[in-house]
Amino acid sequence: MAIAAVDSLLEVVAALPPAERARLERLYAVTLYRGELRVPPALRDWVTERFGSVASVSEQQVTRITNLVTQQETLFNPLRGRRPVEVRETEELETMLAQAAAQDSFADVRRTTTEDPFGRIVGKHCVTAGNIAKYDGWHGLIIFNDFHPLHFTRERISDYLNVAQSWAARAHQRDNEAKYFFLTWNCLWRAAASIRHGHAQVMLGRKRHYGHIERLRRAAADYRTEYGANYYDDLFQAHFSVGAAVSCGGVKIMAHLTPVKDNEIIVMADKLDDAFTDCLYEVMACFRDELMVTSFNLGLTMPPLAPTAEDWTEFPVMAWLVDRGDLGSRVSDIGGMELYAASVVATDPLVLAAKLKAHFNRRDRGGKRE
Repeated sequence: MAIAAVDSLLEVVAALPPAERARLERLYAVTLYRGELRVPPALRDWVTERFGSVASVSEQQVTRITNLVTQQETLFNPLRGRRPVEVRETEELETMLAQAAAQDSFADVRRTTTEDPFGRIVGKHCVTAGNIAKYDGWHGLIIFNDFHPLHFTRERISDYLNVAQSWAARAHQRDNEAKYFFLTWNCLWRAAASIRHGHAQVMLGRKRHYGHIERLRRAAADYRTEYGANYYDDLFQAHFSVGAAVSCGGVKIMAHLTPVKDNEIIVMADKLDDAFTDCLYEVMACFRDELMVTSFNLGLTMPPLAPTAEDWTEFPVMAWLVDRGDLGSRVSDIGGMELYAASVVATDPLVLAAKLKAHFNRRDRGGKRE
């Protein structure tokens, strides 16, 4: 189903078959708001140049989508993406990376980084290190052999994830109470990477999973109790019914309807296997090559590595990928709203979904790229 924009979502939901509509409405509340402004004559030329017309600013529509299960919420207004940014770097990315490579902290990993107690795990395209300033008791680095963080390929992504899983297994073997795995890849400074050299971070928590993930697990368990249904399956089906999802060899991919920031995608599967890795690579390649995203956050988690007191029966392997915006901007994309109220997003998940579908269609027609 083709959808022009997220502001048409109420109409699309109303046209769904009764069972699909009921499923979506128990997951999401969609509300439209109108904002009005008076534009003074002195500002009209500037507004027209920046936003297209005075009318587009004088009456604006905000779409508010709330996940009724997790309470995650996003406010959408495409005009937010056209705001003037007065503080911006003009230096090109490749120039900045070349300068950083000349002073690379990870140029000689074995000499300039610490080791975990069990030593290093060496992959074909990466090597592990201990994190010198830890988030948690078990916190390591996956340092890529290639300095440039955007030079990832299908084979490299597979190697990074295989080494990450081996690191988790070794940490768990050393400490059998450490069971809760999380991987994050902060790509470049907009995504909070303090070092330019490409790297991911891996954690293995004790006692309980990290707060966001545990809240998700509990919300899904409550959903099962109330509706007798699998939350993660229903989440995908709700996205699929409005044109915001695509399936790739059993792997479920969603342009998230309540993204934390712009262009957030969720990837879910039963296992972290080759099919999952392949689809995750394709999503990342679409980000880099078609959406021209240069800075992103990737988060990946899975059920615990060993039995726990809490129930993880339906919890899938999940990855989140989000665009962190223009590398040249000094203005943060995270503010008080995101920290304390709800996410404010300029990009449209339904437009993003259309681009994802086009990417996977090209791949399925033989356009697969490395």
